[in-house]
Amino acid sequence: MKRFYKDVTVEPADGGWRVLLDGRGVKTAGGRAQIVPTWALAEALAAEWAGQGEKIDAAGFRCRDLADFAIDAVATARAQVIAELLPYAETDTLCYRADPEDALYKRQIAVWEPLLAGIEARLGVRFARVSGIVHRPQPEATLARLRQELERESPFALAALRMLASLAASLTIAIEAIRPGADAEILWRAAELEADWQVELWGEDWQAAENRAARFEAFRLAMRLAELSRPA
Repeated sequence: MKRFYKDVTVEPADGGWRVLLDGRGVKTAGGRAQIVPTWALAEALAAEWAGQGEKIDAAGFRCRDLADFAIDAVATARAQVIAELLPYAETDTLCYRADPEDALYKRQIAVWEPLLAGIEARLGVRFARVSGIVHRPQPEATLARLRQELERESPFALAALRMLASLAASLTIAIEAIRPGADAEILWRAAELEADWQVELWGEDWQAAENRAARFEAFRLAMRLAELSRPA
């Protein structure tokens, strides 16, 4: 598609902010007004529009796609999105460890346990740890507290959490990732600990390496959306 606009601006709108193209407000993929909660997020969206050349490259709208998802899909179905997120806590990566005699177990304890213990202390919950792959239900009180944590988040934070939890196979990592000052590298290494272990043992081909790099970029994008949508 040929670029159809010249000027990209940002203005307040209905308690939030929106991007205008030649004075016309941008709409979401679902046809809704694309109004976001912060000026910072609106500026990031505007930068994607301003950065387009003579032809529109859809791949250049990564932040816009996630913002549209928050408005079109999450804001209209919050309860469903929260219900889809909670199972990531039931099978959370950080809770499923190797057998204690395995070398991998020692690394999991060193990397995962401080993260999990920190979340437990902050939220006042307790997660069941499992050695092996046999499923063990998490305490109902823990799941109820996690639901409370999710219910207080904005549609934009929930959209970020959905992507983060899927990429990390962990709701706890996702929740940590949207906290102010979260370190993407540390959290991603925790999420990829077992994959990294396999690479150390057997190596990795270029396609797998490219796929992991793309997944990490998606992880960072979701963290960025959460940060930009957070009120100052």
